[in-house]
Amino acid sequence: MGAGIAGYTYGTEAVAHSPLSIEDFELLKQTVLFTQEDEQYLRLAGEVLQDQIEAILDLWYSFVGSHPHLVHYFSGADNQPIADYLSAVRKRFAQWILDTCNRPYDQDWLNYQEEIGLRHHRLKKNQTDHVQAAPHIGLRYLIAFIYPITATIKPFLAQKGHSADDVEKMHQAWFKSIVLQVALWSHPYVKEGDF
Repeated sequence: MGAGIAGYTYGTEAVAHSPLSIEDFELLKQTVLFTQEDEQYLRLAGEVLQDQIEAILDLWYSFVGSHPHLVHYFSGADNQPIADYLSAVRKRFAQWILDTCNRPYDQDWLNYQEEIGLRHHRLKKNQTDHVQAAPHIGLRYLIAFIYPITATIKPFLAQKGHSADDVEKMHQAWFKSIVLQVALWSHPYVKEGDF
């Protein structure tokens, strides 16, 4: 999965190490009521979404592009979006959807969440793609993005004829995963000892 995607370093030595142990992570999963059933429904969601990823990204990119305060984070000093940056991020974003649904939530997954958080924070923003865009994305936007990334996925989950109950279970599993991920991405933003 993800071979040949520029900047996609999942499972490699280049990825930051999560400050959480697997035991800490299990407690966080319990806190958002994430269960083995959710893992099963995420796998099903992965099957459902796999051939819809470009349409999902079109929707999400349209959302970001229609809000100047969001597209700002992909723009250069001239306030114009950096096309190559948007394109590179889009490929990793597509892989992120697949990883959210299909990867085991193990140490490699946990570590990559730390890496994603760093890539939004001033500590590592822009480094992966060697661009000069806005140097930092405020934590408030990572948290606020939980809603659009969750709300907009449900119609895609309903596209393959699954029962309303199965669609709802896929959606709830996705929602829990997004909350887990944003919680993990927040680590670089907090004072040492506060995470």
